[in-house]
Amino acid sequence: MSRGLNKVMIIGNLGRDPEMRYTPGGKPVTSFSLAASRTWIAPDGERREETEWFNVVTWGPLAEICQQYLTKGQQVYVEGRLQTRGWEDDNGQRHFRTEVVANEMIILGNRGTHDDQPVHRHNGYNTRVEEETPF
Repeated sequence: MSRGLNKVMIIGNLGRDPEMRYTPGGKPVTSFSLAASRTWIAPDGERREETEWFNVVTWGPLAEICQQYLTKGQQVYVEGRLQTRGWEDDNGQRHFRTEVVANEMIILGNRGTHDDQPVHRHNGYNTRVEEETPF
């Protein structure tokens, strides 16, 4: 049997501050939106830009780190998998939401800050902070 691959890598800017909550079992979960833009030259020679929005969810220690360190406007790298969940509202209407379930996050920068600030790397399995050493 062949295996499939469900992997997503996104570099974008946070559209809102992360929101953290806890499951009934006490496990932290944090969600935030991420905007990734692309630009291209249209056949008419005009430059175009398109922004795609992603809903990102993190769990456990990574959720706590995202809540603590991320703010609206920050540029981050997120890696994870796509997951679609469905639910029925009070009126019986079915809804679906596709999310990026992140297992790794790297802070790339802040809006309005300098490039000499340390880069923080956070991984859902082995949470750590790495600072770039200027040589």
